[in-house]
Amino acid sequence: MPIQHTVVFRLAHAPGSSEEEAFLADARTTLSEISGVEEFRVHRQVSAKSDLRHQLSMVFADAEAYAAYNDHPAHVAFVAQRWMPEVAEFQEYDFVEA
Repeated sequence: MPIQHTVVFRLAHAPGSSEEEAFLADARTTLSEISGVEEFRVHRQVSAKSDLRHQLSMVFADAEAYAAYNDHPAHVAFVAQRWMPEVAEFQEYDFVEA
């Protein structure tokens, strides 16, 4: 069963800064190239109702593909080197069709 993995987040960087753009570009490049990642998207929040400004969304064919992504060295490195030091707040959601 396909899994849609999403994270909504706020960066520690100022909105519109070069640091924000670099983070989003690196996320797109690094994470979308991991085997099993499908339909990778980066979205920007436009509602004033949330201070979580961005979303990363991707689809995995099944739980095995999602587990392989979580354990992939490129994902682990991105989380340690970029996500942890640069993301101020986030929520993670994983969905399957109801």
